[in-house]
Amino acid sequence: MAQQDQLDKKTLPKHLAIIMDGNGRWAKQQGLLRALGHENGTKSVRVVVEACAELNIPFLTLYAFSTENWNRPKREVELLMKLLVSSLKKEIKTLQDNEIKLTAIGNLDTLPKKVYKELLEVIDKTKDNTNMTLTLALSYGSREELVKTVKEISLKVKNNLISRDAIDESVINNHLYTRNLPDVDLLIRTSGEQRISNFLLWQLAYAELYFTDTLWPDFTKTHLFEALLNYQNRERRFGKTSEQLKR
Repeated sequence: MAQQDQLDKKTLPKHLAIIMDGNGRWAKQQGLLRALGHENGTKSVRVVVEACAELNIPFLTLYAFSTENWNRPKREVELLMKLLVSSLKKEIKTLQDNEIKLTAIGNLDTLPKKVYKELLEVIDKTKDNTNMTLTLALSYGSREELVKTVKEISLKVKNNLISRDAIDESVINNHLYTRNLPDVDLLIRTSGEQRISNFLLWQLAYAELYFTDTLWPDFTKTHLFEALLNYQNRERRFGKTSEQLKR
């Protein structure tokens, strides 16, 4: 039986997040420039996005560029930004054909103007698509997001727009970049690293974590199905006991 056929379509994650790691190491293993690793990584993005659309997974979030990535060599950052623009232009047809809505989270104001403009154009062109929401985390850092959230809520308390006692999880959620997304059900990280790397710290509170040694440019549908099957074989208790879940 094919792996895809083994999946229970009723218990797939509603929100899948992926840390796409290993592009540079993949290029090094091939004796290529790091930029070519990132370029080959875009092929895996297309494969995974299309597979998630076929499986009717409603929310997919990809960690594309972190706040810490700005510290990489200037040339590599420039190439990554150029690759992002070209990828957005190339993938607009894939997004439209699969009824995928593109959104982005992060400190987007720090992106180069050309990248920001292209990003907004694709977001606008796909805003009415309803099959799946694909979110790119760009210039994103979870600690930066939480600091921003605390500042915004504090200002509202100061201006008597909200009382301190009214602050709860829903208020915090409504001030995060991800205010329109549900919590993450499954996080996949490629390349063998077993870290969260400042990604969706609040939103991952009860997520299942799946780590694979596969480098991102080598990540295929088969690897995705393996991760999803692994997820479906876990018992998600959310603080309860197994006996409570059976009642």
